[in-house]
Amino acid sequence: MPAHATPADLYRHSLRLLLDKNIPAWVGLWAEDGIIEFPFAPKGWPTRLEGKEAIAAYMRHYPDHIDLHDFPEVQIHDTTAPDRIVVELRGVGRLVETGGPFDMRYIAVVTVHDGLITSYRDYWNPTILQEPGTDFARSAR
Repeated sequence: MPAHATPADLYRHSLRLLLDKNIPAWVGLWAEDGIIEFPFAPKGWPTRLEGKEAIAAYMRHYPDHIDLHDFPEVQIHDTTAPDRIVVELRGVGRLVETGGPFDMRYIAVVTVHDGLITSYRDYWNPTILQEPGTDFARSAR
């Protein structure tokens, strides 16, 4: 992605890379000192990852657990800060281990500087971990 790409362009590109299961390229969109936060993470799950290396380690096996098929709902909202967007999205696919469905809604607050993601707050729904018949808790970690 060119450094002059908008945060929305970069984010859309990141979704395409996730669907392509190209985790190394997805990690390549991050600044070396990038931070991802999970404010609603349940006990035992990470709440904050600091640095590209930590993010890469966390995401390395993502496709082994979740097989994303589509992001059928994506709304990107500009903010008064030109380097920040708020995203509402829904990801669908299947849990690799069980073959069960994966259907998750997210809100993300993403900051981009010089064409790289510097901050990502991922407000995902931890209640899916408690849904009967899902093995998400064991599959996603």
